[in-house]
Amino acid sequence: QVQVAESGGGSVQPGGSLRLSCAVSGATGRRYCMAWFRQGPGKEREKIASVRIPEGTTRYSDSVKDRFTISRGDAKTVYLQMSNLQPDDTAMYSCTLARQSSVCQDWARDSGYEFWGPGNQVTVSS
Repeated sequence: QVQVAESGGGSVQPGGSLRLSCAVSGATGRRYCMAWFRQGPGKEREKIASVRIPEGTTRYSDSVKDRFTISRGDAKTVYLQMSNLQPDDTAMYSCTLARQSSVCQDWARDSGYEFWGPGNQVTVSS
């Protein structure tokens, strides 16, 4: 069974940075798609970044492009480096995995993500 778990959230002042980590365990196969979603208070869930494994192809929402970077580390770990954080970035951030790597190709598609972490809170305030 595939399991996904996030870590690294917390509180930061506007303009600050945080890095979230997502650890994956279990049989994923060699090719898969990983993404970060977030849901802020009173807002709908939003996909913000994805990376296709093993190609490393990344995609971002307009809301985080040029401020956030998704990357793959060793041992099935994916990171989300967040810079210049603003109060609007306050949200529960969740990592998810789709065993079909083609899910990453269709940015408009939010279905197909099978395994989700419990989420990690990020709060940006002064």
